[in-house]
Amino acid sequence: MVATVTVISVEVTPSPEPLIPPAPSAPRSARRLVVLGDSTAVGLGDPLPDRGGWRGVGPLVADALGVEPDGYLNPSFTGARMGCVLTKQLPEAVAHRPDVALVVAGMNDTLRPDFSAEKIAADLTEVIRSLAAVGTVVVPVRYHDHGKVFRLPRSLRRALSQRVAELNAAIDEVVEREGVPCLDLELLPGAYDLTAWSVDRLHPSELGHRMLATGFTERLAEAGFAVPRPVSLTCSGGVEPSTAGHVGWLVLKGIPWVWRRGREFVPYAAVIMWHSFRERLR
Repeated sequence: MVATVTVISVEVTPSPEPLIPPAPSAPRSARRLVVLGDSTAVGLGDPLPDRGGWRGVGPLVADALGVEPDGYLNPSFTGARMGCVLTKQLPEAVAHRPDVALVVAGMNDTLRPDFSAEKIAADLTEVIRSLAAVGTVVVPVRYHDHGKVFRLPRSLRRALSQRVAELNAAIDEVVEREGVPCLDLELLPGAYDLTAWSVDRLHPSELGHRMLATGFTERLAEAGFAVPRPVSLTCSGGVEPSTAGHVGWLVLKGIPWVWRRGREFVPYAAVIMWHSFRERLR
C-alpha cells in the first residue's frame, strides 16, 4: 500500500507595521497683528497713565502672541461700522499682510436707522476674503445682549436685542461659510458683570479688555497659533478713572452720544413697541 501525503501550503501574511501617529505640528507663531473695528477695538475704557491714550484688547493680544511693536497695526476708530472696516480700514490692513486680524464691529450698525444685516454680512465676507488672500486668519466677534449691561427700559431693550439677534445671525452665517474662528461674547465668562464695563457701560473696563483678549487668544490657540504669554486677568498698567473723570466723560461725551443715537434708534424701537402692543391685544 502506498501512503498518500497531502501537503498543505499555508501562506503566512506578515504582520502589519505598527501605526505611528503623526507628530503634532508645532504651533504657528504670529508675527503681525491687525485690529479692526470701532471704539472697543480702539481700546476705550482702558486708559493709560499720564493721558497716554488707550490700551485695550489689541496690545494685550499682541503681547500674548509675542508680536513686536512694528508688527502691530490698529487703524480702528470710534463710531466705525462694518462698512467703515471694509472701505476705510481694510486697505491698510491688507498692505500690512498680518498673520492675524481681529474684527470688532457691528454694534454701531444696530443703532442706526439704515441697519441692514444683509449688508453687514456682505461687508464682513469681503473683509475676511480680502485678508485670507494674503494669508490672514480673521477672528470676528458675535455679540452679547448689551441691553442687560446698559440697563435700557424694557421696550428699548427688546428692540436692541432684536437688532443684535439679527446682527449675530448675519455674523454666524459668514463665519460658518468662510470657516473662520469667532469669539462669542455671550459665552465669555463674566460678560455681564459690571466690573467688566467702564463707567459709560458702553465700553469694556481694563478687566473687560483683558477678558476680550483672553477670549481672542483662546480662539487663536484653537486655530493653531502659539500663545507664549497668556493674558492675565489681573489689572495692571491702566488707570482707574476718578469720580470727576466719570462725571466729566458722561457730561461731555456719554450723554451727547446717547442723545444722538437715541434719536436715531427710538423710531425703530417705537415700531417694535407698537407691534408688541398689537400682539397683546389679539
